[in-house]
Amino acid sequence: MKKNWWKESIVYQIYPRSFKDSNKDGIGDIPGIIEKLDYISSLGVDVIWVCPVYKSPNDDNGYDISDYRDIMNEFGTMTDFDKLLTEVHLRDMKLVMDLVPNHSSDEHFWFQESRKSKDNPYRDYYYWRPGYQGGPPNNWPSFFGGSVWQYDEITEEYYLHLFSKKQPDLNWENPKVRQEIYDIMRFWFDKGIDGFRMDVISLISKRIDFPDADINQFNEIITRYYANGPRVHEFLKEMHDRVLCEYDIMTVGEGPGIDLANGAEYVGESRGQLNMIFHFGHMFIDNGPGGKYDKIQWLLPDFKRVFNEWDELLKEDGWGSIFLGNHDFPRIVSRFGNDREYWKESAKLLATLLLSLRGTTYTYQGDEIGMTNVAHLSIEDYRDIETLNSWKEAEAAGRPMDDFLKIVHLNSRDNARTPMQWDDSTYGGFSLEQPWIKVNPNYNNINVASQEEDPDSILNYYRKMIRFRKSNPALVYGDYKCHLKEDPNLFVYERWDDQKHFLILLNFTDHEIEYQEEIKGRLELKINNYNTRNKSMWLRPWEAKIFEVINS
Repeated sequence: MKKNWWKESIVYQIYPRSFKDSNKDGIGDIPGIIEKLDYISSLGVDVIWVCPVYKSPNDDNGYDISDYRDIMNEFGTMTDFDKLLTEVHLRDMKLVMDLVPNHSSDEHFWFQESRKSKDNPYRDYYYWRPGYQGGPPNNWPSFFGGSVWQYDEITEEYYLHLFSKKQPDLNWENPKVRQEIYDIMRFWFDKGIDGFRMDVISLISKRIDFPDADINQFNEIITRYYANGPRVHEFLKEMHDRVLCEYDIMTVGEGPGIDLANGAEYVGESRGQLNMIFHFGHMFIDNGPGGKYDKIQWLLPDFKRVFNEWDELLKEDGWGSIFLGNHDFPRIVSRFGNDREYWKESAKLLATLLLSLRGTTYTYQGDEIGMTNVAHLSIEDYRDIETLNSWKEAEAAGRPMDDFLKIVHLNSRDNARTPMQWDDSTYGGFSLEQPWIKVNPNYNNINVASQEEDPDSILNYYRKMIRFRKSNPALVYGDYKCHLKEDPNLFVYERWDDQKHFLILLNFTDHEIEYQEEIKGRLELKINNYNTRNKSMWLRPWEAKIFEVINS
């Protein structure tokens, strides 16, 4: 297997608005990130991925960009960004930015021109279509609720927006649009950034015949109509050949609609497209037919199957991304662990999983201290456009709203967007003023300061696991084999290369379990998320153990 720095890297994701406020306006900013670089470096991570900081009207918290070459005033200036890049590099870390190539803001110059007339030179930068029988061109539903089509009175046509109506989709069929994006990428690469995470990259080519959807299952609609369009690999290959291949950078594409049938086409090393993708097999595991607000129970065998099948797919040609959460999903300990009785143990178990699988590991801000979901008492306290639109749709459909609020508590994207909990001072040390979104009330108990000096803390366990992974290449490049694939309680697997051999035992339950499979060789316990030992093959609730297998 070809070795690369980005395969060995551990990535720390920052959501700037919620990370650290430096100027007392209640909004996180670039100087706030700079202030915390020594903390980030102390984790042992190699790469910082920063969510969008470009100019934006903030309809979707920066994923609606009005100027791709400038910095949002709330976040600082280009001088601040340049200093951030310098300071990151001085600490031997790398900086990856978010590229949003599928859509712009409706306040971007391109769109403002595009909507002026049907013969405007920028008209073809977006998808404009006439209505059909007095309504939109087709019945496609938006990711954020409602139709994907927005009527514009100026030219009496509809424009396409798979997300918010303030996020019109860019027309990648137009070579001028593609060149605009490539020029933007060069601008940032020439500044010295180290890569891009590419937002919903699988959607840049879509069904442009725009047939009506003949199904109601939203995730299936994504796969069938929005994602993996007929020219997506042509576009990505062109991007690689014209821009990416000229720089020593990393790329990871967010991939709604990417699955086992087509995933290798995006990341095969021989294909020259992307280094990695974020697939969502495990991230949609508790979504019912109606999507994320139609919640169903997830099962461990299904969860394991996702990791097993993707590892098998990519082990010969390609590379995986190992993540359990980000700014778009609930907190990992609340979703995949037990954030009540076994909060500390299950948060550490999930860290063990993340840092012992094959692929580049991604950790989202706050997960390293076990930050949890928040349960705001009122919908008025939520800020996420997806959450608020879903609430309106549920109200209009006559759903019991008390019950729906409970689903919001579980699944809202705002669970991951509450301010970073630095200490137990007012507003969790995030700001000296009222933050843009309420701090999770548990900041008094869950914060960085309280965990720094506690050797048994989640934070120090992350540091320990990161050191362990870095000192054992078998956990990066080594082979992988899962045991007890259909067991509903245990996730057990081996990792090995020609130097080291490890057995990893993870108990995903609230009760004690004995692991009874026979192991050849002597076992030496290397990592344990409990600070007291017990019988080697017994696993306490949410216990994680890593053994080195020593063949005498």
